[in-house]
Amino acid sequence: MFLVLALDYFSDSRVTVEPALTAVPALAAVVSRHTWYPLFIGSVAELGAFLMAAYNDVLGESVHTATVLAIGLVAAIGWVSATLRLRQERALAEAQLVAEIARRVLLRSVPDRVGSVRAAVHYAAAAQHASIGGDLYEVVNTRHGVRAVVGDVRGKGLNAVETAAAVLGAFREAAHQEPALEKVARWLAVSLDRALHENDHPGVEEEFVTLVLIGVCPDGTAEIVNCGHPAPLLVPSAEPGRPTTVRALELRETVPPLGVLDPADVRPPVQRVTVRPGDRVLLYTDGVIEARDHRGAFYPLAERLPELAVGGPVEVLRRLHDDVVRHVGHKLGDDAAMLLLQYEPMAPHLPQQQALTAHH
Repeated sequence: MFLVLALDYFSDSRVTVEPALTAVPALAAVVSRHTWYPLFIGSVAELGAFLMAAYNDVLGESVHTATVLAIGLVAAIGWVSATLRLRQERALAEAQLVAEIARRVLLRSVPDRVGSVRAAVHYAAAAQHASIGGDLYEVVNTRHGVRAVVGDVRGKGLNAVETAAAVLGAFREAAHQEPALEKVARWLAVSLDRALHENDHPGVEEEFVTLVLIGVCPDGTAEIVNCGHPAPLLVPSAEPGRPTTVRALELRETVPPLGVLDPADVRPPVQRVTVRPGDRVLLYTDGVIEARDHRGAFYPLAERLPELAVGGPVEVLRRLHDDVVRHVGHKLGDDAAMLLLQYEPMAPHLPQQQALTAHH
């Protein structure tokens, strides 16, 4: 406003820049975080308009009357727009808070140490301003060893979140109850079938879940059950003088996702591998490997992983996610979840030492 007053003072007396004051309350509405600010600035602009009109001796002219009316109108519109914008911002903040709470309830944080493995997870939802989508993950320590799941629900939105919640709830129970990993998959198939029948999702023709289950025993035996999901990647521990080679843990027999077959027909095979201390297994969803660059090329996860698998599990996943984003050039267009398990069995005497330390 002071710039307009200065221009009017130094300009030709026959030319008035008084109408430019109408932009002052409009700018105030844009930059302000308070609803009263456009009205206050509009009042100040009205005072400035009267001072300019008196100085230029145009108080009775139509240009002054039009300017005063325009300033009042713009100030009122600015007050309304500022009020609506702040309401929308508050509603968005509340929605983000609810989404974050839902994510923490559904997708719980993974501790650094779970039984005989170190674990880390990285999750990125594709929906703007959302913290949760259709991807799922969980790691639990059971009497059968450490068990984990990573899955991807077909579709997006609340329907996918609802289905993911049903699968995760079933896994958290079945992982402790069933000694055989293939029976855990069957338990999940039964729970998913029941949830899909109980929860009607209009407009969705077919619903299914791809997922991979892994169990790591304290002796280094790892069991894997894959139901239509991308194969986990095994990253052997680094050895001096030898390059790191990533191995895809593919199944010899293809198994469809859960929800495609009748639960009674779900009999997935179990693949068993032996892992050594320091070996890592990466589980992920297709949002990672289907991320495309500007030329349409998919992200080469197996090629990039050896170079990025340096440091602890948390650092590896953070570095891997940043590399995927660089490959795409912008925010990922699909939900992406990654779970990294590093086999590090605890020394047999360590619990005793910890107990003695706690006692003293």
